[in-house]
Parts: sequence; structure tokens; C-alpha cells
Amino acid sequence: MKFVGVSSCPTGIAHTYMAAEALEQEAKSQGHEMVVETQGAAGTIPLDPDVIAAADGVIFAADLEVRDKERFAGKPTVDVGVKKGVHDAKGVIAQAVAAVEAARANPQAAAVAAATPHPAARPSGAPGLGSRIRQYLMTGVSYMIPFVAAGGILIALGFMIGGYEIALDPAAGGITNQMIVDNFQWGDYHYWGALLFRIGAATFAFLLPVLSGYIAFAIADRPGLVPGFAGGAVAGLVGAGFLGALVTGFLGGFIALWISRWKVPKGVRGVMPVVVTPLLATLATAAVMILVLGKPLAALLTALSDWLTGLSGGSAVLLGLILGLMMCFDLGGPLNKTAYVFATTGLAAAATGAENAVQFQIMAAVMGSGMVPPLGMALATTVRSKLFTPVERENGKAAWLLGLSFISEGAIPFAAAHPLIVIPSSMVGGGVTGALIMAFGSGVRAPHGGIWVTPLISSPLLFLLALIIGTLITAALVVLLMTNKQRKLIAADERPVAVAA
Repeated sequence: MKFVGVSSCPTGIAHTYMAAEALEQEAKSQGHEMVVETQGAAGTIPLDPDVIAAADGVIFAADLEVRDKERFAGKPTVDVGVKKGVHDAKGVIAQAVAAVEAARANPQAAAVAAATPHPAARPSGAPGLGSRIRQYLMTGVSYMIPFVAAGGILIALGFMIGGYEIALDPAAGGITNQMIVDNFQWGDYHYWGALLFRIGAATFAFLLPVLSGYIAFAIADRPGLVPGFAGGAVAGLVGAGFLGALVTGFLGGFIALWISRWKVPKGVRGVMPVVVTPLLATLATAAVMILVLGKPLAALLTALSDWLTGLSGGSAVLLGLILGLMMCFDLGGPLNKTAYVFATTGLAAAATGAENAVQFQIMAAVMGSGMVPPLGMALATTVRSKLFTPVERENGKAAWLLGLSFISEGAIPFAAAHPLIVIPSSMVGGGVTGALIMAFGSGVRAPHGGIWVTPLISSPLLFLLALIIGTLITAALVVLLMTNKQRKLIAADERPVAVAA
């Protein structure tokens, strides 16, 4: 059979390309042909229309809304999450084969499906409501993360070069935007630090509108962009922050989707997506946020901020443990991204706070624990290489760089092959690292970068100590469990086979 597919993940980095490779290789091993379009961070090269037309079936391995989905209309389709494409490519291909065979067995139904431009239901694997909501949320998060990373690192570099006073009033040593524009001092490092800080702060300011805007975009396509972006901006104005942006994203998206489905006279259709839909959806979304939801959400956010600020001792350590477990449970999946977004939004709120504020410690705990799984696997494949296949040993070499760069997905190839060994081991090591970082009080102002932003980490030696301890624990557990697994396999092979008399 001939298959085409699309893969995408929230960050558009690791899972997107790993799923594409796994599916193409598995299809080839079964005698099929498959070409996958990766809708990732590196850009997308659309599939050739002739290739799509010749395909027997379609596979979507995506956690985000597939772009230009109408290209595949009428073909038997399997829709699964991107992690299933990575971990169970064989099962996904089997689903696709079954869907094609079912369509061939009922050609009348297949002909009806082929004549439908936008099929209402998929033959196999259609996502439920919970999966759809997660896709919408992950779309917003995926577009938000680059703004967070770029803006956060620029802010942190600005503070490192110019000192924390650059964000204060001029009377306290601060440097305003107007001072930078009118009287930039080329030889003064304070001005260079202030310049980086202001650029980073301007980039960070897009965080809420982008999150809200692309959640709405995932729901309603382009009609959702304006109410989503406007709603996110309003959420920031009324103090509703991250929670408000989530609400306006879903609210603006569903309102825009509802309006775009109105049956209107033919003469009005042309202005609906340009004028009517964005105008009415934006007005409704912003009004609900300002008049109804703004104050309660702002109060909830303030209570959360006060709780975080008051954390100390055992409470802080427990929070670090929980965040570490979340970061290592699904290695770039929803729980991992939830912990990461929790940390980065706190970092945005505390961009001008004290160096060792709890928000910065939370960011450090999330970053450190997220580095543990790939580093632990890299170490395990180095010290006990005989326990791993040649391919895994090569993946272990790459995992050193991925782990040091805070890319948790570097451990996915190992988790896919040995989930009951790698995931629990990673969670133990990552949880210990998160708890230790909170206990040490180490903080970081940069939302990404791993070991490469060590100069931006307070108490960097303690941070590195926590990271090393977690890595050693994960590697030791993996080696221990892999050795035990190997012994069981050898023992099973050596058992005498019963021969019938």
C-alpha cells in the first residue's frame, strides 16, 4: 500500500521528526511506501499533490491541528498522537492498513467519503473531546515557547551585563526606553544591558497574546486569530495573566468558529472573515474578560503568586519534587509542557524581582530535572555499553548534547524501547534534582538553554551538584534494571524445553 502522513508536536522539534522517521521505516519494513510531511519548527515542505492523490491511506501523528487538512479529504485516515507514532509505529501502520481494507471492502461508502470535501468523521482513530482540547492547548504553547525562550534569555543577559538596577527608575540607577533612544552611551555596559533587557521585555510581552491567539487559531483557523490575540492582551491588562489567556483563547476560538458558521446572504460572505467575524468575536471575548471573568481570574492568580512567594523549607522541596516528576514522566508531552509553562509564566511575572525569588528557583528546578533523563541515559550507555544495542549507544552519544541543552526528548528513543525501565528511573532522578534545587535555593532567570546559561544561574555549583546527583541516580537505576532484565532473558533461554514422550 501507499501511505502519506503528517507529524507534529507542541515544540516542533524532537517528536515531530522522530515520529516521521519511525513511521516511514516501519512502513518500509512491512513492504509499504510512506511519505510523511513534518510540520515542525524547521518549516514545512508540503507533500506533492500527486503523491497524496496516489496514496491509499493517510496517517496523522499529531498533537497539534494538522494544517491544510482538506488536501487529504476522502481517504481512509488514522489520527493518533505523535507519541504513538514514535512508540508504536507498527500498531499505527496496522491501523492504517485496516482502515484501507475496510474502505475497499465497502466501495460505496468509500465513494461517498471521497465526494465529501471535509469528512465529518474519520474511519479510524478519531480523537475524542479531551484529545481535541489538548491539541488546541498544545498549539498555543508551541507558538508561545520561542517567544518565552528568546525574550527570557535576552532579559537574563541584560541583567547579567548591566545589573538588576537597569530596570528601575532613573533615580535608582535605571535606564528608560527614552534614554536608550535619545542618548545611548556606546561605551557604557549598563546601556548595553538595558538595551538587551528592553528587547527581551518587548519580546516577552507577546507571551499572553500568542498563547491565546494560537489556541483560538487551532479552534477556528484564521478567524480565531484576532479575538485570540486581543483577548490575550486584555487578559494581561486586567491582571488575569496566564489563566486569563487560556480562557480567552478557548472563548475567542469557539465564538469565532460559531460566527463563521452562520448562514448569511451570498453578498455578505466576502466580508465575514475580514470584518464581521473578527469584530464581533473580539468584542464578545474582550467584554467577557473585562466585565465578567477578569476580576476572579486576577484574584486567583494573585493568590497563586502569594502562595509561591510564601513557599519555604519542606513546601518548596515538595514542589520541586512534583515538578521534577512531571518533567520526566512523558519527556516533552503534556505533563512536561504543563510544568514548563508553569515555570515560564512565573518567570515572566517575576522578570524584575529579586535574584533568588521562588519563581526563579521553580524555573531552575524545571530546567535541571528536564536535563536528567537524556544525561542519565547517556551516562548509562557509556558506563555499561554492552547492555545496549549499537543504535542505542549512538543515541547515547547524541543524548549528551541534548541533555546539556535541556532537551528532554533526547531520552525518547530509550523510553520507546524500554518504557518500564527508563521512565521510572528518569522520574526518580529528575524528582531528586528538582527537590535539591529548591532546597539549595538555586535560581535561573533564563527559561531555556541548559548548561549553556550557567552564568545566569544563582548558586551555579549547587545547581550542577543537584544535576549530577539526579543523573547518577537515573543512570544507576537504568543499569541495575537493564542488568536484571538481561539476566532474566538469559535464564529463560537456558531453561530446558519439555519434549513430549
